[in-house]
Amino acid sequence: MTKNIYSVKQVNTYIKNMFAQDFMMNHIYVRGEISNCKYHTSGHIYFTMKDETGTLSAVMFSGSRKMGLGFRMKEGDKVVVLGAVRVYERDGKYQLYAESIILEGAGLLYQKYEQLKQELEEMGMFAEEYKQPIPSYPRTVGVVTAPTGAAVRDIQNIASRRNPCVQLVLYPAQVQGEGAAQSIVKGIRALEDYGVDVMIVGRGGGSIEDLWAFNEEIVARAIFECRVPIISAVGHETDTTIADYAADLRAPTPSAAAELAVFDLRGILAELDTKKMHLNCAMVRRLEQTAGILEQYRTRLNYYNPQNQLQEKRQICDELKERLSWRMERLLKDRKHKLQMYASLLDGLSPLKKISGGCALVTDRNGRLIQTVGELQPGDQIALRMKDGEASAQITERSVTNE
Repeated sequence: MTKNIYSVKQVNTYIKNMFAQDFMMNHIYVRGEISNCKYHTSGHIYFTMKDETGTLSAVMFSGSRKMGLGFRMKEGDKVVVLGAVRVYERDGKYQLYAESIILEGAGLLYQKYEQLKQELEEMGMFAEEYKQPIPSYPRTVGVVTAPTGAAVRDIQNIASRRNPCVQLVLYPAQVQGEGAAQSIVKGIRALEDYGVDVMIVGRGGGSIEDLWAFNEEIVARAIFECRVPIISAVGHETDTTIADYAADLRAPTPSAAAELAVFDLRGILAELDTKKMHLNCAMVRRLEQTAGILEQYRTRLNYYNPQNQLQEKRQICDELKERLSWRMERLLKDRKHKLQMYASLLDGLSPLKKISGGCALVTDRNGRLIQTVGELQPGDQIALRMKDGEASAQITERSVTNE
Protein backbone atom coordinates (compact mmCIF):
# COMPACT_ATOMS: atom_id res chain seq x y z
CA MET A 1 0.00 0.00 0.00
CA THR A 2 1.46 3.33 -1.08
CA LYS A 3 1.71 5.97 1.61
CA ASN A 4 1.12 9.68 0.94
CA ILE A 5 4.27 11.66 1.53
CA TYR A 6 4.09 15.48 1.93
CA SER A 7 6.76 18.10 1.95
CA VAL A 8 7.31 20.45 4.89
CA LYS A 9 5.92 23.33 2.80
CA GLN A 10 2.74 21.37 2.05
CA VAL A 11 2.17 20.58 5.70
CA ASN A 12 2.79 24.15 6.81
CA THR A 13 0.54 25.50 4.02
CA TYR A 14 -2.22 23.09 4.97
CA ILE A 15 -2.06 24.08 8.63
CA LYS A 16 -1.98 27.76 7.64
CA ASN A 17 -5.16 27.31 5.58
CA MET A 18 -6.84 25.56 8.50
CA PHE A 19 -6.14 28.55 10.71
CA ALA A 20 -7.27 30.97 7.96
CA GLN A 21 -10.63 29.16 7.62
CA ASP A 22 -11.33 29.16 11.35
CA PHE A 23 -13.45 32.24 12.18
CA MET A 24 -12.50 32.15 15.84
CA MET A 25 -8.78 32.21 15.03
CA ASN A 26 -9.26 35.25 12.79
CA HIS A 27 -10.98 37.40 15.45
CA ILE A 28 -9.91 36.41 18.94
CA TYR A 29 -9.30 38.17 22.25
CA VAL A 30 -6.37 36.81 24.28
CA ARG A 31 -5.56 37.80 27.87
CA GLY A 32 -2.04 37.42 29.25
CA GLU A 33 1.09 38.98 30.68
CA ILE A 34 3.71 40.64 28.46
CA SER A 35 7.25 39.29 28.36
CA ASN A 36 10.20 39.55 25.95
CA CYS A 37 8.78 42.80 24.54
CA LYS A 38 10.98 44.24 21.77
CA TYR A 39 10.33 47.42 19.73
CA HIS A 40 12.06 46.85 16.38
CA THR A 41 13.59 49.70 14.35
CA SER A 42 11.08 48.89 11.58
CA GLY A 43 8.26 49.89 13.93
CA HIS A 44 7.06 46.35 14.57
CA ILE A 45 6.65 45.06 18.14
CA TYR A 46 7.58 41.48 18.97
CA PHE A 47 6.49 40.06 22.34
CA THR A 48 5.29 36.97 24.16
CA MET A 49 2.05 36.51 26.07
CA LYS A 50 2.12 34.14 28.99
CA ASP A 51 0.05 32.87 31.86
CA GLU A 52 0.54 30.14 34.44
CA THR A 53 0.07 27.41 31.81
CA GLY A 54 2.21 28.50 28.85
CA THR A 55 3.29 31.15 26.33
CA LEU A 56 2.13 32.49 22.97
CA SER A 57 4.34 34.37 20.49
CA ALA A 58 2.85 37.59 19.17
CA VAL A 59 3.66 40.48 16.86
CA MET A 60 2.09 43.88 16.17
CA PHE A 61 3.06 45.45 12.86
CA SER A 62 3.77 49.16 12.60
CA GLY A 63 0.61 49.77 10.55
CA SER A 64 -1.59 48.62 13.47
CA ARG A 65 0.19 50.60 16.19
CA LYS A 66 -1.32 54.01 15.39
CA MET A 67 -4.94 52.96 15.97
CA GLY A 68 -4.48 49.78 18.00
CA LEU A 69 -2.07 50.73 20.76
CA GLY A 70 -2.57 53.72 23.05
CA PHE A 71 0.31 53.13 25.49
CA ARG A 72 3.88 51.86 25.55
CA MET A 73 4.03 48.19 26.51
CA LYS A 74 6.56 46.95 29.02
CA GLU A 75 7.46 43.71 30.74
CA GLY A 76 4.80 42.46 33.13
CA ASP A 77 1.85 44.40 31.67
CA LYS A 78 -1.41 42.46 31.87
CA VAL A 79 -3.20 43.05 28.58
CA VAL A 80 -6.02 41.89 26.34
CA VAL A 81 -5.00 41.52 22.69
CA LEU A 82 -7.44 41.45 19.75
CA GLY A 83 -5.98 39.77 16.71
CA ALA A 84 -5.72 36.65 14.57
CA VAL A 85 -3.77 33.44 15.08
CA ARG A 86 -1.92 32.42 11.92
CA VAL A 87 0.93 30.13 10.92
CA TYR A 88 4.35 31.57 10.04
CA GLU A 89 5.32 29.09 7.31
CA ARG A 90 9.05 29.74 7.37
CA ASP A 91 9.47 28.54 10.98
CA GLY A 92 6.44 26.27 11.06
CA LYS A 93 5.12 28.10 14.12
CA TYR A 94 1.85 29.78 14.85
CA GLN A 95 1.69 33.23 16.48
CA LEU A 96 -0.78 35.94 17.35
CA TYR A 97 -0.93 38.90 14.94
CA ALA A 98 -2.17 41.74 17.14
CA GLU A 99 -4.56 44.39 15.79
CA SER A 100 -5.26 46.20 19.06
CA ILE A 101 -3.91 45.94 22.61
CA ILE A 102 -5.54 47.31 25.78
CA LEU A 103 -4.65 46.95 29.44
CA GLU A 104 -6.52 44.12 31.12
CA GLY A 105 -8.52 46.36 33.49
CA ALA A 106 -10.75 47.42 30.58
CA GLY A 107 -10.23 44.34 28.47
CA LEU A 108 -13.41 42.41 29.27
CA LEU A 109 -15.56 45.49 29.01
CA TYR A 110 -13.94 46.39 25.72
CA GLN A 111 -14.61 42.89 24.39
CA LYS A 112 -18.25 43.19 25.44
CA TYR A 113 -18.37 46.64 23.84
CA GLU A 114 -17.01 45.33 20.53
CA GLN A 115 -19.42 42.41 20.47
CA LEU A 116 -22.49 44.58 21.14
CA LYS A 117 -21.31 47.17 18.66
CA GLN A 118 -20.97 44.53 15.95
CA GLU A 119 -24.40 43.06 16.72
CA LEU A 120 -26.19 46.42 16.63
CA GLU A 121 -24.34 47.46 13.50
CA GLU A 122 -25.42 44.27 11.74
CA MET A 123 -29.01 45.06 12.78
CA GLY A 124 -28.74 48.42 11.01
CA MET A 125 -29.08 50.62 14.09
CA PHE A 126 -26.08 52.72 13.06
CA ALA A 127 -27.12 53.14 9.41
CA GLU A 128 -27.07 56.68 8.03
CA GLU A 129 -30.49 56.35 6.38
CA TYR A 130 -32.11 56.19 9.84
CA LYS A 131 -30.44 59.37 11.11
CA GLN A 132 -32.85 62.23 11.72
CA PRO A 133 -31.84 65.78 10.76
CA ILE A 134 -31.13 68.17 13.61
CA PRO A 135 -33.58 71.13 13.47
CA SER A 136 -31.90 74.40 12.60
CA TYR A 137 -33.99 76.63 14.88
CA PRO A 138 -35.26 74.64 17.90
CA ARG A 139 -37.30 76.38 20.60
CA THR A 140 -36.91 73.69 23.29
CA VAL A 141 -33.80 71.57 23.88
CA GLY A 142 -34.01 68.56 26.18
CA VAL A 143 -30.95 67.51 28.17
CA VAL A 144 -30.52 64.06 29.72
CA THR A 145 -27.54 64.19 32.07
CA ALA A 146 -26.59 64.45 35.71
CA PRO A 147 -28.09 67.55 37.40
CA THR A 148 -24.69 68.43 38.84
CA GLY A 149 -21.32 68.48 37.14
CA ALA A 150 -19.46 70.25 34.41
CA ALA A 151 -21.57 68.85 31.54
CA VAL A 152 -24.87 70.52 32.47
CA ARG A 153 -23.12 73.78 33.38
CA ASP A 154 -21.31 73.84 30.04
CA ILE A 155 -24.56 73.25 28.17
CA GLN A 156 -26.35 76.01 30.11
CA ASN A 157 -23.54 78.51 29.58
CA ILE A 158 -23.24 77.83 25.85
CA ALA A 159 -27.02 77.89 25.31
CA SER A 160 -27.54 81.15 27.21
CA ARG A 161 -24.66 82.78 25.34
CA ARG A 162 -25.81 81.65 21.89
CA ASN A 163 -29.56 82.16 22.31
CA PRO A 164 -31.20 83.01 25.66
CA CYS A 165 -34.64 82.56 24.03
CA VAL A 166 -34.18 78.78 23.67
CA GLN A 167 -35.70 76.83 26.55
CA LEU A 168 -33.60 74.08 28.15
CA VAL A 169 -35.52 71.17 29.71
CA LEU A 170 -33.33 69.07 32.03
CA TYR A 171 -34.06 65.50 33.00
CA PRO A 172 -31.80 64.75 36.00
CA ALA A 173 -30.56 61.29 35.10
CA GLN A 174 -28.15 58.96 36.79
CA VAL A 175 -25.24 58.57 34.36
CA GLN A 176 -22.92 56.21 36.28
CA GLY A 177 -23.25 53.08 38.34
CA GLU A 178 -26.01 50.54 38.81
CA GLY A 179 -29.34 51.64 37.34
CA ALA A 180 -27.75 54.40 35.23
CA ALA A 181 -28.82 52.87 31.90
CA GLN A 182 -32.46 52.60 33.03
CA SER A 183 -32.37 56.21 34.27
CA ILE A 184 -31.05 57.45 30.91
CA VAL A 185 -33.76 55.54 29.04
CA LYS A 186 -36.47 57.06 31.28
CA GLY A 187 -35.06 60.50 30.63
CA ILE A 188 -35.12 60.02 26.85
CA ARG A 189 -38.72 58.82 26.88
CA ALA A 190 -39.88 61.53 29.29
CA LEU A 191 -38.44 64.33 27.16
CA GLU A 192 -39.85 62.72 24.01
CA ASP A 193 -43.32 62.76 25.59
CA TYR A 194 -42.77 66.36 26.72
CA GLY A 195 -42.26 67.34 23.08
CA VAL A 196 -38.82 68.93 22.91
CA ASP A 197 -37.47 69.81 19.48
CA VAL A 198 -34.05 68.21 19.96
CA MET A 199 -32.32 66.29 22.72
CA ILE A 200 -28.79 66.15 24.16
CA VAL A 201 -27.86 62.90 25.91
CA GLY A 202 -24.47 62.77 27.58
CA ARG A 203 -22.09 63.35 30.43
CA GLY A 204 -18.50 64.33 31.07
CA GLY A 205 -15.50 62.16 30.38
CA GLY A 206 -14.25 59.19 32.34
CA SER A 207 -12.95 55.66 32.12
CA ILE A 208 -14.68 52.95 30.17
CA GLU A 209 -16.24 51.77 33.43
CA ASP A 210 -17.58 55.27 34.16
CA LEU A 211 -19.08 55.59 30.68
CA TRP A 212 -20.44 52.06 30.52
CA ALA A 213 -24.10 53.05 30.94
CA PHE A 214 -23.90 54.62 27.46
CA ASN A 215 -22.67 51.29 26.07
CA GLU A 216 -25.76 49.39 27.21
CA GLU A 217 -28.09 47.98 24.56
CA ILE A 218 -31.25 49.44 26.16
CA VAL A 219 -29.78 52.95 25.90
CA ALA A 220 -28.83 52.42 22.25
CA ARG A 221 -32.33 51.13 21.45
CA ALA A 222 -34.01 54.02 23.26
CA ILE A 223 -31.92 56.48 21.22
CA PHE A 224 -32.62 54.65 17.95
CA GLU A 225 -36.38 54.44 18.59
CA CYS A 226 -36.78 58.03 19.78
CA ARG A 227 -38.81 60.24 17.41
CA VAL A 228 -36.92 63.34 18.58
CA PRO A 229 -33.46 63.91 17.02
CA ILE A 230 -30.74 63.12 19.57
CA ILE A 231 -27.23 64.51 19.84
CA SER A 232 -24.89 62.33 21.88
CA ALA A 233 -22.29 64.08 24.00
CA VAL A 234 -20.51 61.43 26.02
CA GLY A 235 -17.07 61.97 27.45
CA HIS A 236 -14.23 63.79 25.82
CA GLU A 237 -13.34 63.92 22.15
CA THR A 238 -11.41 60.61 22.20
CA ASP A 239 -14.23 58.65 23.92
CA THR A 240 -16.70 56.88 21.63
CA THR A 241 -19.63 54.90 23.02
CA ILE A 242 -22.34 52.82 21.43
CA ALA A 243 -24.74 55.68 22.18
CA ASP A 244 -22.61 57.86 19.87
CA TYR A 245 -23.11 55.40 17.01
CA ALA A 246 -26.88 55.12 17.61
CA ALA A 247 -27.47 58.87 17.95
CA ASP A 248 -28.53 61.06 15.04
CA LEU A 249 -25.44 63.23 15.55
CA ARG A 250 -22.34 62.83 17.70
CA ALA A 251 -20.72 65.75 19.49
CA PRO A 252 -17.23 65.31 20.93
CA THR A 253 -18.13 67.15 24.17
CA PRO A 254 -21.27 68.48 25.92
CA SER A 255 -20.17 72.02 25.03
CA ALA A 256 -19.95 71.06 21.36
CA ALA A 257 -23.41 69.47 21.62
CA ALA A 258 -24.84 72.76 22.87
CA GLU A 259 -23.14 74.53 19.96
CA LEU A 260 -24.79 72.11 17.53
CA ALA A 261 -28.25 72.16 19.15
CA VAL A 262 -28.69 75.89 19.87
CA PHE A 263 -28.42 78.27 16.95
CA ASP A 264 -26.42 81.46 17.46
CA LEU A 265 -28.97 84.30 17.71
CA ARG A 266 -26.29 86.96 17.30
CA GLY A 267 -25.09 85.30 14.13
CA ILE A 268 -28.65 85.16 12.81
CA LEU A 269 -29.22 88.83 13.64
CA ALA A 270 -25.91 89.78 12.00
CA GLU A 271 -26.85 87.72 8.96
CA LEU A 272 -30.26 89.43 8.84
CA ASP A 273 -28.56 92.82 9.00
CA THR A 274 -26.27 91.82 6.16
CA LYS A 275 -29.20 90.56 4.12
CA LYS A 276 -31.13 93.76 4.91
CA MET A 277 -28.22 95.84 3.67
CA HIS A 278 -27.94 93.73 0.52
CA LEU A 279 -31.71 93.99 0.01
CA ASN A 280 -31.64 97.77 0.41
CA CYS A 281 -28.77 98.04 -2.07
CA ALA A 282 -30.62 95.77 -4.48
CA MET A 283 -33.79 97.86 -4.10
CA VAL A 284 -31.88 101.10 -4.74
CA ARG A 285 -30.27 99.59 -7.85
CA ARG A 286 -33.63 98.31 -9.01
CA LEU A 287 -35.29 101.69 -8.47
CA GLU A 288 -32.48 103.41 -10.38
CA GLN A 289 -32.82 100.93 -13.23
CA THR A 290 -36.61 101.33 -13.22
CA ALA A 291 -36.29 105.13 -13.19
CA GLY A 292 -33.98 104.91 -16.20
CA ILE A 293 -36.42 102.65 -18.02
CA LEU A 294 -39.32 104.99 -17.18
CA GLU A 295 -37.31 107.94 -18.52
CA GLN A 296 -36.76 106.04 -21.75
CA TYR A 297 -40.49 105.29 -21.98
CA ARG A 298 -41.30 108.95 -21.24
CA THR A 299 -38.98 110.08 -24.02
CA ARG A 300 -40.50 107.59 -26.43
CA LEU A 301 -44.03 108.59 -25.37
CA ASN A 302 -43.26 112.25 -25.96
CA TYR A 303 -41.88 111.35 -29.34
CA TYR A 304 -45.04 109.45 -30.27
CA ASN A 305 -47.40 112.00 -28.65
CA PRO A 306 -50.07 113.05 -31.25
CA GLN A 307 -49.67 116.71 -30.31
CA ASN A 308 -45.94 116.50 -30.96
CA GLN A 309 -46.62 114.59 -34.14
CA LEU A 310 -49.06 117.30 -35.31
CA GLN A 311 -46.60 120.06 -34.48
CA GLU A 312 -43.89 118.20 -36.33
CA LYS A 313 -46.20 117.69 -39.34
CA ARG A 314 -47.19 121.37 -39.23
CA GLN A 315 -43.57 122.34 -39.27
CA ILE A 316 -42.95 120.04 -42.22
CA CYS A 317 -45.99 121.49 -44.01
CA ASP A 318 -44.73 125.02 -43.36
CA GLU A 319 -41.35 124.10 -44.75
CA LEU A 320 -42.93 122.46 -47.81
CA LYS A 321 -45.21 125.49 -48.27
CA GLU A 322 -42.24 127.83 -48.18
CA ARG A 323 -40.34 125.64 -50.64
CA LEU A 324 -43.41 125.43 -52.90
CA SER A 325 -43.94 129.21 -52.76
CA TRP A 326 -40.30 129.82 -53.52
CA ARG A 327 -40.35 127.38 -56.45
CA MET A 328 -43.63 128.80 -57.79
CA GLU A 329 -42.30 132.35 -57.52
CA ARG A 330 -39.10 131.34 -59.25
CA LEU A 331 -41.04 129.44 -61.94
CA LEU A 332 -43.38 132.41 -62.56
CA LYS A 333 -40.45 134.72 -62.73
CA ASP A 334 -38.78 132.46 -65.30
CA ARG A 335 -42.01 132.16 -67.28
CA LYS A 336 -42.56 135.92 -67.18
CA HIS A 337 -39.07 136.51 -68.42
CA LYS A 338 -39.54 134.04 -71.27
CA LEU A 339 -42.93 135.56 -72.07
CA GLN A 340 -41.34 138.95 -72.34
CA MET A 341 -38.71 137.49 -74.63
CA TYR A 342 -41.38 135.84 -76.79
CA ALA A 343 -43.49 139.05 -76.83
CA SER A 344 -40.50 141.07 -77.93
CA LEU A 345 -39.76 138.50 -80.60
CA LEU A 346 -43.37 138.44 -81.77
CA ASP A 347 -43.50 142.19 -81.74
CA GLY A 348 -40.53 142.24 -84.05
CA LEU A 349 -42.31 139.87 -86.41
CA SER A 350 -45.76 141.51 -86.22
CA PRO A 351 -47.19 142.63 -89.66
CA LEU A 352 -48.96 145.50 -88.01
CA LYS A 353 -45.68 146.89 -86.86
CA LYS A 354 -44.33 146.60 -90.36
CA ILE A 355 -47.46 148.21 -91.72
CA SER A 356 -47.11 151.06 -89.31
CA GLY A 357 -43.64 151.57 -90.70
CA GLY A 358 -44.99 152.23 -94.26
CA CYS A 359 -45.41 148.67 -95.52
CA ALA A 360 -48.64 147.04 -96.73
CA LEU A 361 -50.01 143.56 -96.15
CA VAL A 362 -51.03 141.82 -99.39
CA THR A 363 -53.67 139.01 -99.35
CA ASP A 364 -55.73 137.36 -102.08
CA ARG A 365 -59.51 137.42 -102.23
CA ASN A 366 -59.58 134.52 -99.70
CA GLY A 367 -57.41 136.35 -97.19
CA ARG A 368 -54.34 134.22 -97.92
CA LEU A 369 -51.11 136.14 -97.38
CA ILE A 370 -49.16 136.83 -100.56
CA GLN A 371 -45.48 136.90 -99.90
CA THR A 372 -43.93 136.72 -103.41
CA VAL A 373 -44.74 138.19 -106.83
CA GLY A 374 -44.62 134.68 -108.26
CA GLU A 375 -47.82 133.84 -106.43
CA LEU A 376 -49.74 136.47 -108.50
CA GLN A 377 -51.04 136.34 -112.04
CA PRO A 378 -52.34 139.24 -114.14
CA GLY A 379 -56.01 139.73 -113.47
CA ASP A 380 -55.86 138.47 -109.80
CA GLN A 381 -57.78 140.50 -107.27
CA ILE A 382 -55.76 141.43 -104.18
CA ALA A 383 -56.40 143.34 -100.97
CA LEU A 384 -53.95 145.80 -99.51
CA ARG A 385 -53.93 146.49 -95.77
CA MET A 386 -52.09 149.59 -94.81
CA LYS A 387 -51.54 151.73 -91.77
CA ASP A 388 -54.69 153.72 -92.10
CA GLY A 389 -57.00 151.27 -93.90
CA GLU A 390 -57.56 148.78 -96.72
CA ALA A 391 -57.73 148.91 -100.50
CA SER A 392 -58.54 146.55 -103.39
CA ALA A 393 -56.51 146.21 -106.61
CA GLN A 394 -56.26 144.10 -109.73
CA ILE A 395 -52.97 142.83 -111.06
CA THR A 396 -52.40 144.09 -114.57
CA GLU A 397 -48.77 143.37 -114.88
CA ARG A 398 -46.12 141.65 -112.87
CA SER A 399 -42.35 141.53 -112.92
CA VAL A 400 -40.31 138.88 -111.12
CA THR A 401 -36.76 140.02 -110.55
CA ASN A 402 -35.15 136.57 -110.37
CA GLU A 403 -36.95 135.05 -113.32
